[in-house]
This record gives sequence, C-alpha cells and structure tokens, in this order.
Amino acid sequence: MDDHGCARSTQSTLYVLDTNVLIHDPNALLNFQEHQVAIPMTVLEELDKLKAGKSSIAAECRQAIRLIDQVLGEATPEQVEEGVPIQRGKSGSCGWLSILMSKGTGAATWLPDDGNNDNKIINLVVELQGRRPEIPVVLVTKDINMRLKARACGVAAEDYHTDQLIDDVSLLSPGYHSLPGSFWDRVSKVETRQDHGGHAWHRVLLTDNLPAVHINEFILDEQGFVGWVKGIKGDELLILDMHQEPLLHQEAWGLRPRDIHQALALFALLDPDIHLVNLTGAAGSGKTILALAAAIEQTMVSKRYRRIIATRSVQGLDEDIGFLPGTEAEKMEPWLGAITDNLEALHMDDENTHGSVDYILQKVPLQFKSLNYIRGRSFQQSLILIDECQNLTPHQMKTIITRAGNGSKVICLGNLAQIDTPYLSATSSGLTYLTERFKDFPLGVHITLQGVPRSALAEYAELNM
Repeated sequence: MDDHGCARSTQSTLYVLDTNVLIHDPNALLNFQEHQVAIPMTVLEELDKLKAGKSSIAAECRQAIRLIDQVLGEATPEQVEEGVPIQRGKSGSCGWLSILMSKGTGAATWLPDDGNNDNKIINLVVELQGRRPEIPVVLVTKDINMRLKARACGVAAEDYHTDQLIDDVSLLSPGYHSLPGSFWDRVSKVETRQDHGGHAWHRVLLTDNLPAVHINEFILDEQGFVGWVKGIKGDELLILDMHQEPLLHQEAWGLRPRDIHQALALFALLDPDIHLVNLTGAAGSGKTILALAAAIEQTMVSKRYRRIIATRSVQGLDEDIGFLPGTEAEKMEPWLGAITDNLEALHMDDENTHGSVDYILQKVPLQFKSLNYIRGRSFQQSLILIDECQNLTPHQMKTIITRAGNGSKVICLGNLAQIDTPYLSATSSGLTYLTERFKDFPLGVHITLQGVPRSALAEYAELNM
C-alpha cells in the first residue's frame, strides 16, 4: 500500500500505450482498471510535436498531455519511473501510470534503430520484457501494422477496444424493422386512441417479439403499415400510426423522397422534436441531398433555425486548409463539394442552375466551417450538418455533438464502408459509437438508407465492385 492508499495488484498487466491510442481517446489511460499503464518517452515526444497548430488531432494531444501531467502531479523522477497511482474518486481499484524510458542495458534490439518511432517503441517494450519478466507486458496500438511487427518480435499487442461497443457492424439496427406479411398478425391485444391532432396511437401486446426494438424506431410491414415506436414496456409497445402516402408525399425545398426509407429520414429531419438525426447508407443513397433540402426548408421557409453550420471530417483537411487561399469559407468550399453538388441537384430544373446555386448560397444562412472552428463553440438555433462522420473517433464525435445549444439540431451523415482514417475501422468509428450509444435516446432518430438512387451506373458499381 502506498501513500495514496492504492495497493499494486500482483495480477496486474503492464499496458504500453502508443500515440494513436491517446489521440483516439485522450482519456485512455483511465480505462485500464487496476492495471499498470506506461507511456513511452517517444510517445510524449510525438504528442509534443502534434499538440501545436490547428490540426484536427492537436486538441486531443493537448488533452492527453494535460491528463498525464495531472496524474503525475508532483511525483519524483523515481516515482514517475516506478509508477504513480491513477486516482479515480472513491473507487476501490486504481491503476498506475509510469513513463517508460530506455535503461540502455545494451540488450540486442529486434528492429533497426533507423529513426522510426514504431521501431523505437517496440524495441523499448522488448527491453522492458527482459528487465521485468515477472509481469505481463502488452503493447496497445490502433496501428495494425505495428501490432504485426510487435508480435513478430515476441511482444503481445492489442487494439484499443474500450470505446468499441459492438464487434460487428451488422449488429447495428438500421432504425426500422421490415416485417414479412402483416404486423397485426403478431399482435395479441391492441388499444387504440385518437389524439387531438387526429393521430392514431396503438398500445399493442405482441405475441411474436421483434428483435431488439428501441425507442423512435419504425416498424414496416408488407401491407403498407408504418408505425413509430414511442414507448416500450416488455412485450408492450406504444406505437404512433404513420400513413405511408403522406410520408411519401412530403416535400422539402422541392425535394420528395423516392422510397419509404428516404421518407422516414425526411420526416425525422423535419420534425422539430427530434434533435439528433443520424443517417447512414451507401454512396448515393440520398443522405446529403435529403439533409440539405430539409435544412434549407427550415431556415428559408419555416425559419425554425437561424443558420446552417456545415462541416465534414476529411483526412488531411486541417493540415491542408491553411495552404488554400481565401477566407475560411472559401477554403472549406472545395472540401464541401458534396454540399454544392447537391445544391445543384436541387435546382436542376431551374433556367440557370449555376445562377440559382450562387443565389441560394448568397441568401441561405449556410456557413462552411472546419471541425476546429466548432470546438469550444456553442451554436444556438442552428442546424449543424456533419458529413463523413465515419472518419471521426468516438471522442471527436462527442466533442462536436456537445456543441449543440438551445433550439439546435444535429444531423450526422456517413457511410461505414468508406472510412479513410488509417486507425479507424467500421466497429471503432465514431459513427458506429453514436448509433449504438444513442439507440435509446428519446429525441434522436437513426435511419439506414437503402438502394442507390443516384444512377443505374452508381447502383451497379455499389453492388458489383
């Protein structure tokens, strides 16, 4: 037992964290329970190089450095090397944090010391294993190639899974349940009432359970029934009866949905009581054009929101944006081509398409912002449109969504099949994290759009390439 009241477990493992783990989750070192966590000096140097400037990862680096400093506090160099207790309030278990440095024992290195930081870290772990054979040592990195190199050198290596909620994205709910036959064949008891607006509400007792029904999901059957799940109590569901025809005939800025899934998405986008809309789907399934049409409709016509904040996650964006000419909005426009492309699509029938788009860009309170601009801000009565969400980490996703102030709505768009970030996969993406974490959020709707209405060519490519 040390001065802080923490007993070092004899069964603990020593986890050595790579830089990309701390960028992915700056609070990662708090998530190893009673185990020991070591940060190599090389990792601290990498964090120091990346913390400056306005890159998308600079804020994560600074947060990780602050947390390391907070945990180490006033510890002596000897204590830092041996391990400082990680305090977690009044919980009984606490881990240990140390800074890992080479002892210079002259031990043979497995990988060439050619300035490659991955090699430095792996060699350091090999040296550590030789010095402390009594304790299991595991390298934790998001870099799959580094894990392969480490294992080849006899080092146990793992991915960082603490914020990964599911192991298979096929387990994610699409936001609706498509049932064969009639939904009413599954109902043993029903009570129906009409509200003042003429809407029918059904309280039904199911004879055949639906798989993992969540609040605000939709139920579709082959007979044309569309129900919106508004309450769940065991096998009893409270369902708002939606009629398919009105859904399919909704319109936003001249755009109508092409199928029932787009209709459900547009309904959620236009519903003032839904504060978060999460649209996923293949390229060309209509995510961006639906979101943009609904956004313009609600800023230009109904005046529900004062402005549209459009941003996207793009690998390399924050490093490259500084070298582009012009204002922030002008710098962002090349990266937000999907927005202007869809503006053109919404005005294809106009006499002068480019003139229409320029006119709309002048009249619509549409602001293109980099992700760094959004950090630390609070947007009131705004519609925040985030494209390419699959490239965000769970921590980045949380940082952005918490920017929504009073009267604001967040729309997240993404395609898990098109992840461009090297240290993210479909299961560790912030988009997957958002979908799973918010599945019981009463003010949110998630819809996976189907089909590729963009063109016959796009559809064939999506299915066959």
